[in-house]
Amino acid sequence: MDPFSRIRLAYRIEIDQTASPTWDRYVFEDTFKEYGMQHQLFNSKENPKRTFRELLAENEKAEQLHYLVGLAANSYVQQLKGKLHRVADVLGNTFFPFENYRLDIVNTDIMDVAKHKIGITFYSPLFTFIDIANNCYLVSTNMERGNGFETILFPAQKNLAICYFEEKSS
Repeated sequence: MDPFSRIRLAYRIEIDQTASPTWDRYVFEDTFKEYGMQHQLFNSKENPKRTFRELLAENEKAEQLHYLVGLAANSYVQQLKGKLHRVADVLGNTFFPFENYRLDIVNTDIMDVAKHKIGITFYSPLFTFIDIANNCYLVSTNMERGNGFETILFPAQKNLAICYFEEKSS
């Protein structure tokens, strides 16, 4: 039996009009356009709402917009090929392996692109969780213990969190 627990890490980025990386700009523009098309499905003709939060308060089915707008980001996320190059390990290697993601609309306004803001949370594969050392997550992608583990040390940082924990076997 393996005496180590398993964890999944999540890293979240927020994208708004101040975003400067090219990838962020494309995601920002395309999700705003997609929201503009999709919100019509949930907006009332009698009492139209401009912002996502107003629309959500009026029509709970508008919750689907997170997923529908997220589809506009899918091709951009696929370009990353499962590696997010914004999270560095302690050696300075900038790769964060991820298996999936979830986009959520923080808020937006169909008439004001400056109010458009989304969040994307990237989820790692399961890691073998070895320890927390020097305020860092000591993990391994090896799921079975052989003669040892090849490890990765991710510093605890803003927007990086353990989102799943599987207790070790006894």
